Amino acid sequence: MSPASLPPLEDDNLLSEILLRLPPLPSSLPRARAVCRRWRSLASDPRFSARFHAHHRRNPPLLGCFLEGLRSIPLQPLVVEGRFQPALEAPNRVPESRFTFPIDTRHHLHILGCRHGLLLIFHRLRDQFLIWDPVTGDQHRLDIPPGFDLEKYPFSGAVLRAAGDGVHHFQFQVVFVGRCDRQHAREIVASVYSSKTGAWGNVVSTPIPADDPGASILYPNLMPAVMVGNSLYWLLEGNSIQGNRIEIVEFDLDSWSLALIPKAGGKSAGARAYTDNWVIPAQGGGLGFLLLSRFSAQLWKRKTNCDGIASWVLGTGQNHCTG
Repeated sequence: MSPASLPPLEDDNLLSEILLRLPPLPSSLPRARAVCRRWRSLASDPRFSARFHAHHRRNPPLLGCFLEGLRSIPLQPLVVEGRFQPALEAPNRVPESRFTFPIDTRHHLHILGCRHGLLLIFHRLRDQFLIWDPVTGDQHRLDIPPGFDLEKYPFSGAVLRAAGDGVHHFQFQVVFVGRCDRQHAREIVASVYSSKTGAWGNVVSTPIPADDPGASILYPNLMPAVMVGNSLYWLLEGNSIQGNRIEIVEFDLDSWSLALIPKAGGKSAGARAYTDNWVIPAQGGGLGFLLLSRFSAQLWKRKTNCDGIASWVLGTGQNHCTG
């Protein structure tokens, strides 16, 4: 029988295209390999695995999340502990023991974020970052950039795979963002570490507005960074004589530059605490801002007009809860 007249499941090329479109779940390929020798041979081919990963790279499944929290042990002080929390049901559920932290998580641990399959952890005792790939087990310890005072102000960071890096390599970038006071100037500062060069880049900065020189202490909060396009965003929070202040800091990964963006809703909106304010990717692309206030929620989107001026636009639908 000629290749053109073979049934679809007997044609290796057509079968590989069918298998390629299986959902990217942990059980998909193992189940396909269990059908027969021929399916096992196709689904186990490294070239097919590479195609499968590339095909589904934009929509990988959420296997779970990494959590940190306090755990009580009888007759002992509270300890900070990190763990993996599975998100899927059987047969795709990844057991919690599959991703065991590579360090003792009971002491001085802070999870800064997870992106592109990499986890960024800060070890307070050592003043070190740990970059960890839970799937491959690869890890790298990294000292903080010189000249940063971690005792005075909180800081944050983000990890991402280097441009063009595949899942089988351990090339990454770490973006560190914090606050620095130099003489009479207050600045938000950032630096980028590249595993390709093995060094931190130059420190970049943007000034904090001096409209409240007596009490304003803006600094990055503890929420993970949000990535929109090729920029990273964090919330800045701090107390001032006018009340709590909230702003947004943007780090552009193309130009390696920082900028401050006023939050949506004006200075007085959502000034209770940063947990009521969230930077999020907007529907349809772009930067969004979620403002929660008592029993209402406002969803804003950052838009640029024809003159190149960016501003916040309030969504048409707002949710109000009563009870």
